[in-house]
Amino acid sequence: MKDDMRRLILILMILPMVIFGQEQAQEQEKPKEPPKIKLAEKQILRSGNDLYKQERYVDAEVKYKKALQKNQYYETAGFNLGNAVYEQGRYEEALPQYDMVSKSARDEKTRASAFHNQGNVMMKQKQYAQAIDAYKKSLILNPTDEETRYNLALAQKLLEDEQQNQNDDSDNQNQDQNQDQNQDQNQDQNQDQNSENKDQGDNPEKDKEQDDGQDKEDPNKENNQGDQEKKNQQPEPNKLSDQQIEQLLEAMNNEENKTQQKVNAKKARGKKVNQEKDW
Repeated sequence: MKDDMRRLILILMILPMVIFGQEQAQEQEKPKEPPKIKLAEKQILRSGNDLYKQERYVDAEVKYKKALQKNQYYETAGFNLGNAVYEQGRYEEALPQYDMVSKSARDEKTRASAFHNQGNVMMKQKQYAQAIDAYKKSLILNPTDEETRYNLALAQKLLEDEQQNQNDDSDNQNQDQNQDQNQDQNQDQNQDQNSENKDQGDNPEKDKEQDDGQDKEDPNKENNQGDQEKKNQQPEPNKLSDQQIEQLLEAMNNEENKTQQKVNAKKARGKKVNQEKDW
């Protein structure tokens, strides 16, 4: 009886501790709400926005960083910091800001804008596959955004062109290798032919005739020389002349210039700008 009482008392003592521990664990598992944006932080950001509109992107960057120092969860400040850095051509530094907002923002349109701008950074870096992925994520969150839809189609086209150019370069490289092999074979054949002609010229009977009389000439010598000159003048098979090589290089340069002009004419549309709406 006494043992049962002791067990009951022990259970009653331990039970509150277990319940309290479970409540503490549940509190820790709950996602923490980001701190509310204070008026002073908003004022700093709005000063940065004014500088951004004046295209003073370096000064705007300083203001946005100051706002983030006050509150690291200030999504709009992080997004606009990415824009200010992007406008300075520092695309690698803009990317982490957009990435942070795309993961942490609670508003879907803000996240969609962050993915859109990520895609634009990738387009600047000619990383078309990554740009396609970012634009698709943006469209999932905001399917009606026509600018993002256009940029997605453009990135897909540029990736297709890039892959086609790589295949063409590979084909041209194989063709050049084949031409080099043919030229080497032709050179070897010419060397063998010259060697045979040289051996025929070392005929002892001919040397004897030359010793007997220098004025006496081989009647076939002139014909053989003429035939050899004609042979030397004939172009070697599969060997391009200097003029043909020049024309080929010129054609390749023209095609490259046309491709570059097409790429320059196709640029990503619209960088999303989020200028603090909750006044």
